[in-house]
Amino acid sequence: MNLTIAGIRGGFMKILIVDDDFICRNLLLEIAKPYGKCEIAVSGNEAIQAVETALHRKEPYDVIFLDIVLPEMDGQMVLRNIREAERKYGIRGLDSEKVIMTTMLEDYENIKRAFSEQCEGYLIKPITREKVIKQFQDLDLLSR
Repeated sequence: MNLTIAGIRGGFMKILIVDDDFICRNLLLEIAKPYGKCEIAVSGNEAIQAVETALHRKEPYDVIFLDIVLPEMDGQMVLRNIREAERKYGIRGLDSEKVIMTTMLEDYENIKRAFSEQCEGYLIKPITREKVIKQFQDLDLLSR
């Protein structure tokens, strides 16, 4: 399968992977690294700091994989803080960073809450290459 990165400045995505689980984090890293420069955060506070630093440098992430179950604060709260930081920098709507929630939580309430906080995707673990590629394609980040 020949995939190309679509609509990304420089043709290479900037990706943040937020997960406190070593295995999940490294699996996502292996899947995503052919498509962009990947950075990692292991907690909600680290994720918010990474996003604010990127926004301050005018180098926002193209994609953020955000686990819901994190130490310090859950991914739903992190997502809310990411959207607040974007608004502070004048970033809204389609210009915002694409957030894909990753979780073992498949219940309707978590899914509804994530989308109401403005995530763009929701992946149920276990994460596979196929699921990630489909999310990238659904968000028009990859084309065939």
